[in-house]
Amino acid sequence: MIERRKQLGLRQEDLAVLAGVSERFVRQLEAGKSTVRLDTLTAVLDALGLELVLRRREVGR
Repeated sequence: MIERRKQLGLRQEDLAVLAGVSERFVRQLEAGKSTVRLDTLTAVLDALGLELVLRRREVGR
């Protein structure tokens, strides 16, 4: 997410505004220090032009 945010030329504050979350939340999320609700995570991903994809794990992993 950090890489994508930087590719888009966004500051954490910019991403927070686009996603409708606090800048503090973005900082914590990027630092791996935040537990998130799925709808909040998807709002941030949407603002970055990303999506969450779930797929079945391969057997043996």
